[in-house]
Amino acid sequence: MFVNSTVHAESMSDLKSKQSEVHNERSSVKANLSDAEAKIADVMIDLKERNNKIEKVEKALKQNQAKMDETKVKVNDTKDKVNKLEEEVKTLEDEIEARYEILKDRIVSYQKSGGNIGYMDVIFGSKSFGEFISRVSAVNKITNSDEELMKEQEKAKKEVEEKQDKVEKKLEDLKEMKTELEGMKETILVQKEKNEEAKAELKDKKENLVAMKEELQIKDSSLAAIETEVSDSIAQKNIEQERAVAAAEVADAEKDHQNDTNDDSGKLATLSSKSSSDSEQKKTTQSEPSVSHSGSGGVSAAINAGFPYIGTPYVWNGESPSGFDCSGFIAWAFRQGGISLPSSTSALQSVGSKVSYSNAQPGDLVFFNTYKTNGHVGIYLGGGKFIGAQNSTGLAVANMTSGYWADHFAGHVRRVR
Repeated sequence: MFVNSTVHAESMSDLKSKQSEVHNERSSVKANLSDAEAKIADVMIDLKERNNKIEKVEKALKQNQAKMDETKVKVNDTKDKVNKLEEEVKTLEDEIEARYEILKDRIVSYQKSGGNIGYMDVIFGSKSFGEFISRVSAVNKITNSDEELMKEQEKAKKEVEEKQDKVEKKLEDLKEMKTELEGMKETILVQKEKNEEAKAELKDKKENLVAMKEELQIKDSSLAAIETEVSDSIAQKNIEQERAVAAAEVADAEKDHQNDTNDDSGKLATLSSKSSSDSEQKKTTQSEPSVSHSGSGGVSAAINAGFPYIGTPYVWNGESPSGFDCSGFIAWAFRQGGISLPSSTSALQSVGSKVSYSNAQPGDLVFFNTYKTNGHVGIYLGGGKFIGAQNSTGLAVANMTSGYWADHFAGHVRRVR
């Protein structure tokens, strides 16, 4: 801020130079103010979009939590069934053991009674016809009983093996289901955390811009005061010059009888302050990256099927426009082109034929190692872009050449034709 005594002590030339400097500096400050306001507006747009993403993630979390709760109930029911199967297996094993003991006792009994004496020797060793009939009947009972025991033994053994296969399959399904749920939860929470971090960064950026704007406004006010003071000083200088000229004219009038004085010397000049216009706020709109959607036959229909539903929320096991998960979207999209595909990443990772990423074409399936190997899948669009159901954004077009998806892409591509 200038001090009055200093301003008044300066010459008219210095004051006008100072006025020009202040004017230019104030113009720069106003330009910075407009720029700050435009950036604040951009940040507000980004914040709104980020909040929309957070809302979608929260919605996806709620929907998937409901699915998790439902799955946990099924898991518990399956565990009960597994426990029952294990009890049945134990019972069957006990029965087999009991039959084994019976057969073992009989073998011991045969050994004690002569070991390797044949049934024919037993029959023809009869001393009378009545004893012959009795021995024939006894031998028949023994052989029939042993044969029945052996059949039951084989049947029970087969049942045990079948029961054990069922138990192992149930346990394997439970393990896979648990892995899917834990991986899904972890992935969604990571995306939620990233969204919250991005939101916090935007808020910090907004606060910094607002603080900068306030500083610029204070500086502009200070410069405006200086500009006014300089203008007043220039006006005062003009008045003083007029008075000096008038005094000189009075002195000259005594010597010079001219009636006209030099009225034009030193007219009071007023300086109009500059009017500044704020630059029009620039609004930026975001658009999806331009992608060439080409393909052949049914694959072409599959490529284009999802675009009307961009933004559809991510729903675990979803296979319709009301909600997709990654593999469910693939199955749905290819059905629109008349192509039937499975709806799980574990099955999709081996469909069609494997091709290198350098030879990838629109319509190929691209896989990403998220919570497990090939845990996420999308439809390649060309130009390093793919369309897929992401748990953080819902159905969207994403860039696989940089950032998160580039880090998790290992080059696995399948072609379905």
